[in-house]
Amino acid sequence: MAHPEPHILLVTYPLQGHINPAIQFAKRLIRAGVTVSFATSVSARRSMSMLQKPKGLSFVTFSDGYDDGFKADVHERRHFMSNMKRCGSQTLRELILSKANQGHPITCLIYTLLLPWAADVARDLHVPSALLWIQPATVLDIYYYYFNGYEDAIRDTNKGPSSSVKLPGLPPFTARDLPSFLVDSNGYSFVLPTFQELLEAIAKEENPSVLVNTFDALEPEALKAIDKLKLIAVGPIMPSAFIEDGTDPSDTCFGGDLFQKSNDDYMEWLDSQDISSVIYVSFGSISVLSKKQMEEIAKGLLESDRPFLWVIRAKKVGQEDDIESISEDPKIKGKIVQWCSQVEVLKHSSVGCFLTHCGWNSSLESLVSGVPVVAFPQWTDQGTNAMLIEDVWRTGVRVSVNDEGIVEGDEIKRCLDLVMGGESGIELRQNAKKWKDLATQSVKPGGSSYINLNGFVDELKQVCH
Repeated sequence: MAHPEPHILLVTYPLQGHINPAIQFAKRLIRAGVTVSFATSVSARRSMSMLQKPKGLSFVTFSDGYDDGFKADVHERRHFMSNMKRCGSQTLRELILSKANQGHPITCLIYTLLLPWAADVARDLHVPSALLWIQPATVLDIYYYYFNGYEDAIRDTNKGPSSSVKLPGLPPFTARDLPSFLVDSNGYSFVLPTFQELLEAIAKEENPSVLVNTFDALEPEALKAIDKLKLIAVGPIMPSAFIEDGTDPSDTCFGGDLFQKSNDDYMEWLDSQDISSVIYVSFGSISVLSKKQMEEIAKGLLESDRPFLWVIRAKKVGQEDDIESISEDPKIKGKIVQWCSQVEVLKHSSVGCFLTHCGWNSSLESLVSGVPVVAFPQWTDQGTNAMLIEDVWRTGVRVSVNDEGIVEGDEIKRCLDLVMGGESGIELRQNAKKWKDLATQSVKPGGSSYINLNGFVDELKQVCH
């Protein structure tokens, strides 16, 4: 009698930066012999525009209480989190019970950041669970230490720019290197308890596992820093076609942005540029820069006198005018688009530098592509990522802000010059090439992440048998 395959319910927070890596991870699980049901909110599922669905993957939804979408200021987001927990817990419970009644019981529930209630639902229904951590292991360690005896030491970094904290197994951090939710001046302190709940949910598991979007060679100390956490490196999680030298070209249908597509001719424009000459500029799907900061970025790009491809997404009323005014500047030596396939752009031979907000997806994509960066962090884990990029992996340089919190055009030009030219640029490109090779090796058969993921799946299969 044939034994059933493990059936994983993969539950993800309804943001693009969470859904993209979760989709890619689902496909890795399928290739390892697992059936996957992918769950996100009703409104997020409606927004996703995918060309095809991999065999073995089905899509299901839970309600976050805002099935028609959610748009509100930071104060109302407090209610969003509580409403999502209330509505999501109920609909997720119903979903798991329905799968069992249909003869397709859930073997394991895997959930991403900000969803500790999903683990609670799984535990109540006697379904094992694991966290898919979509930030670096270093950031998880920092949160763990904060909630386990180091809160005062971490808070002390707010006393001044020279104040730092040394946490076991990690490099020293200043305030600007820490996740922004731990900094006194951040406006999202209500999110912090959710990270504590995540860690508490992990601790309640009989065999707690955290699947981390990193690889062993990238964060060897951070992955082993905390004895009580079993961190399993399974990254870099991104389309296999872009990391495994052309493996599974159909994988590109899930690359880039799941929520928007463009017919713009940016790839043709890149084809017309010299090798390693283009500065690629993107600040992700959430960050909204001030008009002043946009002007300073434009100034820095213009003064660098290099071709650039700049993604500017109109995220608020009136920003379309900012895009138009920059695009029509006669001195512009680049191309401005509202969307592009980032993994395709970073892999293009003409791209020589990535000016980035240092979201973890973007940071990994730069490593996998071997492209050095100018780190321009905004919030959440991005300051930590920028520190790792500049001080640990040495694949980029980080901008400095002025007294008003603005990165001036001259500073942007300085950093671009360091990355794009001279001996410093050569060293950064060599380091980027080294990490590219190590990242590629990690996900190939016999690589560390390949072995780690298959070991996790083998344990699930033993439970099924």
